[in-house]
Amino acid sequence: MMLMFIQSLIDEQSNFTIANYLVFFQEPFYWGVLWQTIKISSLTVLGTLILSYPVAMFMAGSTGKIRAIVTFLVLLPHLVSVVIRNFGWTIILNERGLINTFLLEIGIINQPLRLMYNELGTVIGLVDSFVAYMILAIATSLYSINPSLYKAGAIMGANRLRCFFSITFPLSLPGVYSGIVLVFSLSMSAFVTPTLLGGTSVKVMPTLTYQQIMFTLNWPLGAAISFVLLASTILLVSTFTKLTETKRYKEVFKS
Repeated sequence: MMLMFIQSLIDEQSNFTIANYLVFFQEPFYWGVLWQTIKISSLTVLGTLILSYPVAMFMAGSTGKIRAIVTFLVLLPHLVSVVIRNFGWTIILNERGLINTFLLEIGIINQPLRLMYNELGTVIGLVDSFVAYMILAIATSLYSINPSLYKAGAIMGANRLRCFFSITFPLSLPGVYSGIVLVFSLSMSAFVTPTLLGGTSVKVMPTLTYQQIMFTLNWPLGAAISFVLLASTILLVSTFTKLTETKRYKEVFKS
């Protein structure tokens, strides 16, 4: 990384310069790519959170054996290469894929939906890739909740919904915050999924870096873009951490 950082600060004559960074900040195109990367990462966080919480609650309320089985099933897809998983999604999402074929057959749509080579397909692939991190992060917090709190809530007249919003959800926030940081950071740096499911229409910072280095052979600009991505991720994650860091959840962010 230090060598790449030095590379981003030199020109073709090996002179020190910040021109590569100025190119990025002066061009609206690069700002648009950065915004799209942040947008896709945020949507991925939202998608994983919606899918993960019910699974984590089921794991927390299960016996040890069932919990172990669900954990294995959650981690099982990660034993397969992300490239293979993404190609599997192309079978499901393309114009003649399973979803479009089914919807056409039952008459809900008259023409295939565009479910990939756009932001939607990219987010679906990223959610599939990172949902396990969110599930395990939330489940870890739910495991630590003392069951006697629910009994106390029931004695005080709280129903299951009130117990969820007064006990379960507040005490699971450390895991939620940890999962958000993990998924967002991984999504910001994802390369394979946006390339395969997003195609040329989805521009994100990692693919832009790859194009600058491999296609145009502009290593200094590619290195500069990669460090802008790193700095942006650190800034956003640090800001989120500071906003959510209170005495109640301080231990989560201690490391």
